[in-house]
Amino acid sequence: MNWRPTPEQRPADLFGKRDQDRAVRVLDAVASARLRWTTIINRRDLSPRADDHRLSLVVTGRRIEAHDQDVVSLRLESPDAHELPPWRPGAHLDLELPSGRLRQYSLCGDPADTRAYRIAVRRIPDGGGGSVEVHDELPVGSRVVVRGPRNAFPFAVPGHGSPAARLHFIAGGIGITPILPMARLAMQLGIDWSMVYTGRNRDTIPFLDEIAGFGHRVTVRTDDEHGLPDAATLLAGVTSDTAVYCCGPVPMTTAVADTVREIPGVELHSERFSPPPIVDGIAFEIEFASTGEVVEVPADESALATILRSRPDRPYSCRQGFCRTCKVRVLSGEPEHRESVLTAADHEAGEMLVCVSRSRGGRLVLDL
Repeated sequence: MNWRPTPEQRPADLFGKRDQDRAVRVLDAVASARLRWTTIINRRDLSPRADDHRLSLVVTGRRIEAHDQDVVSLRLESPDAHELPPWRPGAHLDLELPSGRLRQYSLCGDPADTRAYRIAVRRIPDGGGGSVEVHDELPVGSRVVVRGPRNAFPFAVPGHGSPAARLHFIAGGIGITPILPMARLAMQLGIDWSMVYTGRNRDTIPFLDEIAGFGHRVTVRTDDEHGLPDAATLLAGVTSDTAVYCCGPVPMTTAVADTVREIPGVELHSERFSPPPIVDGIAFEIEFASTGEVVEVPADESALATILRSRPDRPYSCRQGFCRTCKVRVLSGEPEHRESVLTAADHEAGEMLVCVSRSRGGRLVLDL
């Protein structure tokens, strides 16, 4: 598929010209991102749309990005070498795997490279199978279908869309992937920024060679050398004029969010790569309409997790309530909607995202 922006679609550069270079084009696109200037945790306001690009791409490169070989990056290109749709730092792709699984991976390459996308995937042997499939079944030459790019973790440049004077990045392990393009752009533009990058040990954290190019701006902290970092350590040097971008495990993002609330004027933009904890959950029952089977959803478990034990082939992706992959129709019962992407009309039609939403009490009969 060949996608090319028209001259009218290309944003003008800082001086109003249309023939700007790529770096300025990326800056101008990033500056147009609309953000709220309050604490933002796990933004879910951007969801798949009918006009998302769906591209057939080929794997043209594979590289091991961590010494323990558990992280592999893939370079994806158009089979006919056409340019790909543009993207901004923080964006991700929905990757349709050969098995039919749909998984989301952050873009960690260069937005100025219009010929290729790069993603990186950590192998999780006891996960949902998607990462293992990427590692074992997508060699160079493989064809894959992707949707997007889409951005649920938008980045705004200080002075060009953000009132912050400086930036502070926090990345945990594979959470470095959406942060890398942000840091590169900040470096290119001469913005004041810093980063704390954490992981179990240096063998497990990816892209250390690229991180080294950022010099003293980045502090690498590993658990085996320094112990588990606390929020104060992760936020060292952050003041009221700082925008914080954080991506990593739930305990880390939660601790950072709790601490940032006590620092007036700090922007927090955060993305987690695992499901959020269930708050104030109550147990309820789900009935599968097709068979009459009834299962109980525990108070501390998602409806999706319970469903997958009986229906392991059910599609899902983000597990955070923004990608819609797990959407089902409620035939009976009253759901408690805990997402922010379905419309009132969707709710009225009985649609529900089982990865985060629950029941208000009693049994839900689902069109399953």
